[in-house]
Amino acid sequence: MKRSDAIKLLLVEDNPDDLALTLRALGKANFSSQVLVARDGLEAVELLFGEGVHSGRNIAEELKVILLDLKLPKLDGLEVLRRIKGDPRTKLIPVVVLTSSKEQRDIVESYQLGVNSYIVKPVTFERFSETVRHLGCYWLLHNQPPKISE
Repeated sequence: MKRSDAIKLLLVEDNPDDLALTLRALGKANFSSQVLVARDGLEAVELLFGEGVHSGRNIAEELKVILLDLKLPKLDGLEVLRRIKGDPRTKLIPVVVLTSSKEQRDIVESYQLGVNSYIVKPVTFERFSETVRHLGCYWLLHNQPPKISE
């Protein structure tokens, strides 16, 4: 895999409709080829840390951002976030919570765990698509993350 084709965004989303909308919006912004999808929290952790069926795979070095839903099967998003920010290999990767939860406790706990941004999913397709496109542009093109060293 060429460096320019590397996976740069991990999308952690279990809802098939939200997943399709997000991928469509990222595709319109020409980012879809750089997206890897995890459909539950356990799969996200296994991808990030090269565990389970993803043993030996190391995507953390290539990632520029993780879009993380909170309401996930197997491991909820807050636990995934806790593991990401608690591990020196992944703690500097920006994480954007993209969720339907407006609960203050989810927002507060996300920030306490080190989330970089918390966005409530817009209801309309147009707003959702626009939000995801802006997220992709900002985090993949404009944000300058630190180099992660082991």
